[in-house]
Amino acid sequence: MAAKGSLSKTVVWIILALLIVGLAGFGATNFSGSIRSIGSVGNVEIDINRYARSLQNEIRAVEAQSGQALPFQQAVALGIDQRVLGQLIQDASIDNEAQEIGLSVGDEELATQIAAIPAFQGPDGRFDREAYRFALSNTGLSEAEFEEGLRAEAARTLLQAAVLSGNAMPAGYLDVLLAFAGETRSFDWVAFLPSSLTTGLPVPGDSDLRAFYDENIADYTLPERRQITYAWLTPDMIVDTVELDEATLRASYEERNAEFNQPERRLVERLVFGNDADVTAALARVTNGEATFEDLVTERGLDLADVDMGDVTVEDLGDAAAAVFAAESGALVGPQPSEFGAALFRVNAVLAAQSTSFEDAIPALRQDLALDRARRVIDGQIQTIDDLLAGGATLEELEGETDMQVGQIDWHDGLTIEIASYNAFRRAAANVTLDDFPEVADLGDGGIFALRLDGTLDAAPQPFEEVESLVRADWDVAETARLLTEQAEAFAAQLGEGRTFDGLGLTATSETGIGRNGFVADLPFDALTEVFEMGAGEARAIQTRDGAILIQLTEIIPVDREDQDMIRLSEALSAQASEGISQDLFRALSNDIRSRVGIELDQQAISAVHTNFQ
Repeated sequence: MAAKGSLSKTVVWIILALLIVGLAGFGATNFSGSIRSIGSVGNVEIDINRYARSLQNEIRAVEAQSGQALPFQQAVALGIDQRVLGQLIQDASIDNEAQEIGLSVGDEELATQIAAIPAFQGPDGRFDREAYRFALSNTGLSEAEFEEGLRAEAARTLLQAAVLSGNAMPAGYLDVLLAFAGETRSFDWVAFLPSSLTTGLPVPGDSDLRAFYDENIADYTLPERRQITYAWLTPDMIVDTVELDEATLRASYEERNAEFNQPERRLVERLVFGNDADVTAALARVTNGEATFEDLVTERGLDLADVDMGDVTVEDLGDAAAAVFAAESGALVGPQPSEFGAALFRVNAVLAAQSTSFEDAIPALRQDLALDRARRVIDGQIQTIDDLLAGGATLEELEGETDMQVGQIDWHDGLTIEIASYNAFRRAAANVTLDDFPEVADLGDGGIFALRLDGTLDAAPQPFEEVESLVRADWDVAETARLLTEQAEAFAAQLGEGRTFDGLGLTATSETGIGRNGFVADLPFDALTEVFEMGAGEARAIQTRDGAILIQLTEIIPVDREDQDMIRLSEALSAQASEGISQDLFRALSNDIRSRVGIELDQQAISAVHTNFQ
C-alpha cells in the first residue's frame, strides 16, 4: 500500500506542500559545481538537489510527527536516507521506461497542471507568472527544472496507473479465502478424562522414568538464575514483639464499635407509587399471580438495582420499619410510607443482630494494632539502616545491628516464593548488577529490603534424583493421556464404520456452526484446528495433556454469500488481494527495469549531501 501511495504523489503537490509550510530554506541544500547527480538508472540521472530536498523533507516530516529535532546520524540509523534513495531509484526506473517507450505529456497539459496550482495564482485566481517565478526561486528550482520534473512525474504516473489499475483477483482465489474465513463446522465430541481409563496404569521402572526425563529435559531445566543475598524486614516479623496495653485496645474497640456490634437488619427492595391505592392494586396483582415483583419494577421502566436499598436498620426505614421488620424473608409489605411516598417493600433476607464483646474482639484488635505499630517501627528504622549501608555495612552485618533478616535466593523470572512474591523485589532482582551497592527499598506492605547480586548460574538441568517424584507424576499424566488416546482411536475407527456415539455407549456433546476462531468450553483450541482439517463424517482422536478428545465432523456449512458480513468481507478481501497483485506487478516491473538498464550510484556525491546535513 505504501508504494502505491508514494507513487501517486506528484511534484505539484510536493512543491505546494513545501510552499504552504514556508520551507523557503530548502534552497540552502542546493549544490553547485560539477556534481549534478548521485547516480543514474539507465539514461535517467538522479538529481543531487532532488535527493537533498527529498531527504530534508522526510527528516522534517519525522520531526513534525515526533515534535522534536532529529539529528542526521539518528535519521541514518532509522534508515531514512535509504528509504529516500530507494524511492528516487524507483522513480528513475519508471522515468527511464517511460522515455524508452516514448510516453510523455504535451505542453498544453503541462501548462494546465501548472496553472491549476494555487501557489502560482494571483489574487484573481488566475495564473500569475511572477508568483510562479517567486515560488520556484524560494524552493531553489528553475522553471526548466520544475517543468521537466513535472513532465516526468506526469509520464511516470501514467505508466504506474497502467500497471496498478484494473488488476482483479481471480474468482477462485476469492472463493478459497471466503471459505477459509466464513465456513463453519458442526460436530459431536466426547472428552476422555483420566476417570475414563478402562485399563490400569502401568508402574514405570527406573529406565522408563529416566527415558521420559531425557525426552522432556527442557521441563526439568532451570533457567539462568541470579544468586542474590538479601536483607528484609516485614511487619509480620516483629508483630509479636509489639506490646499493647488494655487502654489502647479498649479505645480501638470503641472506635470500631459499629463493626463489632451491628443491629438487626433486613435486605430490602422498595418500589414507590403515587398513592396507597396504587400500592394496594399492585400488591393484589402479585398475590393473585397476575404479576411478579420483577414485573412491577419493569413496568415502571426500572431495574432491580434501582429499587435495591441494600441492608437497612430500623432507623433507615422510619415509619415503615415496624411492618418491614415484622415480615419474613420473601414477603411483600405495603402500602407503607417512605420519604418519596407510598411504597411496596420486598424483604429478601433477615440479618440477625451481631454482638462481639471486647474480650472476643481482642485478637483482631491486637493483630491490627500491632501490625500498624510494627509498620511505624520499621519506618523509624529506615534512616538508621540507610546510614549503616552508606557507612559500608554489609547485608550480613545489618542482621546483627537491626531487626532485618538475611537470606539467599537463586532467583529467576517466574519464581514467586517467599520474598520473590513481592513485585518490588522481583523488579530489583531483575535489574541489579554486580556493581550496585545495596539500598533500602519498599516492599509495598510496610516492609523493606535491600539486596546484592553475588553472581549468576547458567541454565542447567536439575539432576534426575532431585526431580524424580516430579518426573514420576508427569509420566503418569503422559501415560494416562496416551492410553486414553488409544481408547478414543478405537472408538473413532468404529464411528468411521458407521457406528454412532449412542450405539457405542458414549454421551456426545453437539456443536453447531462453529467458526475457525470460535470457542467451545472445555475443548482445547487446537482441537478446532483439527476439526477444520477433517472431512464430513470423519472421526478423529486428539490427545490432550491429560486425556483425549473424540470428535466426529457432522457437517461442513458453506459460506452464506448473501450474508451482509460476508458481502463486506468479500469486498474487502477482493480489494486487498487486487491491491497485492498490483503491487507485485509493479515491483516486478521495477526490478526488471533495473536489471535491464542497470543502476549506478556515486557514493562520493551521496556523502557530500550527507555532509551538508551534519
